[in-house]
Amino acid sequence: MFKTQYAKQVFGMLSARNPGQAEFLQAAQEVLGSIEPELDANPELTSNAILERITEPDRIVRFRVTWVDDLGQIQVNRAWRVEFNNAIGPYKGGLRFHDSVTESILKFLGFEQTFKNALTGLWMGGGKGGSDFDPHGKSDGEVMRFCQAFMTELYRHIGPESDVPAGDIGVGGREIGYLFGQYKRVTKQFSGVLTGKGLDFGGSLVRTEATGYGLCYYVQEALRRLRNDSFADKTVVISGSGNVAIFACEKAAQLGAKVVTMSDSAGYVYDPDGIDLAAVKAIKLDRRGRIAEYVDAHPGAKFVAGGSVWRLPCDIALPCATQNELTGDDAKALIANGAIIVAEGANMPSTPEAIDALHAAKVLFAPGKASNAGGVAVSGLEMSQDSQLIQWSFAEVDERLRGIMVNIVAQSLAAAGDYGMGEDLMNGANIAGFRRVAGAMIAQGVY
Repeated sequence: MFKTQYAKQVFGMLSARNPGQAEFLQAAQEVLGSIEPELDANPELTSNAILERITEPDRIVRFRVTWVDDLGQIQVNRAWRVEFNNAIGPYKGGLRFHDSVTESILKFLGFEQTFKNALTGLWMGGGKGGSDFDPHGKSDGEVMRFCQAFMTELYRHIGPESDVPAGDIGVGGREIGYLFGQYKRVTKQFSGVLTGKGLDFGGSLVRTEATGYGLCYYVQEALRRLRNDSFADKTVVISGSGNVAIFACEKAAQLGAKVVTMSDSAGYVYDPDGIDLAAVKAIKLDRRGRIAEYVDAHPGAKFVAGGSVWRLPCDIALPCATQNELTGDDAKALIANGAIIVAEGANMPSTPEAIDALHAAKVLFAPGKASNAGGVAVSGLEMSQDSQLIQWSFAEVDERLRGIMVNIVAQSLAAAGDYGMGEDLMNGANIAGFRRVAGAMIAQGVY
């Protein structure tokens, strides 16, 4: 598994100390395996115990959230905030509200976020949080009361210069608004403590579009550099139908591609004429409906319950749903069908078996910590605007976003090139992100 004794030793310790935390251990194994050349070349990483320190969160806050539903019944949920690493800036990372949330998932997300944020070049550390509360099917009043109860505890642990949460799965503009309102109520402060806020109270233009747009800017640059190619005239398969998927679909189409799929937990739609994005926005953003409704007004499309979008022919595959959705068999199908690049819009959506298959077939693979960094990049830009009490134009934020994503591709390829890894975007991103965080930790001493 590992070639260096140091990485092997630390991963063994992690496995023993974190039993049952499969998602966190998967993320740690990927990063530790990627950075082994860096460990060999820099013995000070071992003498400073960087791996032991960088794989252990600074702290984890766990708390109970008690709220009252519309029937007057008391409900109890679990919640966490994982503050993973603040070597290069305040903890930064989203809040996830979903019944699948566990401490393992939040630790993996916070660990990944540490390196993702480093790749943006902005001053942001890594963190993540959330609850096993699921807002789907809840009334606005129930969501508001949960958010208020959640923030009544969380406010003690966050701040604009210490820990700045954002949205994630289950936490959109509605939830951020309720959370921000409660933060103001209990602290009497109007500050940039949350990102993804509404445009009328400190939010940034392009934040909604940022992860999906950034994903496409990354793919466009990778194709330009490595294949002398682009999105033009390509067929794109996308999973998911949330903000990331919707705005990846929008930007891919603007760049000349045809997107033919979108999905949710019930299944996927396939439209050979190209996805009608206005219809998807109406279903998912306006009505919070199900993707199956798409076929009601599009007779040429079909809905497939369950199944995998990755078995369909495409040039570009963008997994934008959730972790471990793209399996080894899915990757083999993509390879057989001629895909030239797989770029992650979600966090760790590809299994290790899928990544190995893509690398073996020399299909370009972009890891989420690099290719989906656009969301947190614009969150960082929102923090900058909040600190100055200004709002930049859509065009200015969009251009800054594009520049950040282009630079992430350049950083990743440069780091890969240092060790003769060629087009290996995944190992390059891990090494580049790790270098920045580890360098700051060494410079700041033992703390």
